[in-house]
Amino acid sequence: MLGDLFSGWHIWIILLIIVLLFGATRLPALARSIGQSTRIFKKEIRESQKDDEAADAAKADATSESAAADKPADKI
Repeated sequence: MLGDLFSGWHIWIILLIIVLLFGATRLPALARSIGQSTRIFKKEIRESQKDDEAADAAKADATSESAAADKPADKI
């Protein structure tokens, strides 16, 4: 559906409008800031996943320790 909306000429016109709005001198700075933002976002996602994995591991350890403590010792 959207493939028919944008042909080669449409993309060139959009790029021309972007260059006119931002100017050719500001485009590299704009691209650089977008790249930095993307790197920061990816870093935060990775750290969040590591924190989640550590919390899951701690929860699993606590569950197994409490299960072992609740189990009565065998009498001989």
